Amino acid sequence: MKKSKIAWLACGGTLEKDYNELTGELVFPSNVLPKLIEESRLTIDIDIHRVMMKDSLEMTDDDRQILLKSVSEVDSNRILITHGTDTMVDSALVLQQAQLAKTIVLTGAMRPFALAKSDASFNLGCALAFSQTLESGVYIAMNGQYFPADEVIKNRELGVFQRR
Repeated sequence: MKKSKIAWLACGGTLEKDYNELTGELVFPSNVLPKLIEESRLTIDIDIHRVMMKDSLEMTDDDRQILLKSVSEVDSNRILITHGTDTMVDSALVLQQAQLAKTIVLTGAMRPFALAKSDASFNLGCALAFSQTLESGVYIAMNGQYFPADEVIKNRELGVFQRR
């Protein structure tokens, strides 16, 4: 039996940022995802869809509706979403409320992929594995674990995701 293709919906977030040496800001370059895929040596069938390129602190309710529409319309029942960590739980809860018959796994990074000591590749690998093995539902994959959307918080003091 052939496994279904995974749809990767990219929303931006810290994972995709890079350091601009001239301004000292973290910015969104256009070449992060191909580099991340190459470094990860992925051999699974993935379709990448650019939904938006935003820091999650700037995401609005309208942006979450755009994400929900993208998830609903994508031709796959296994979905990976890269998203900023600050409001990842908010977006996951919107997706969970829609009760779609899909396996949806959100992930991100505490440090940009382009910087040393990033957790981006590890989180991506975990999220891809979880998206292939978990039952339908909405999950967050961070720190080597997965959490149902309504059972997770971001612990800002420790810089990790954990059960409520």
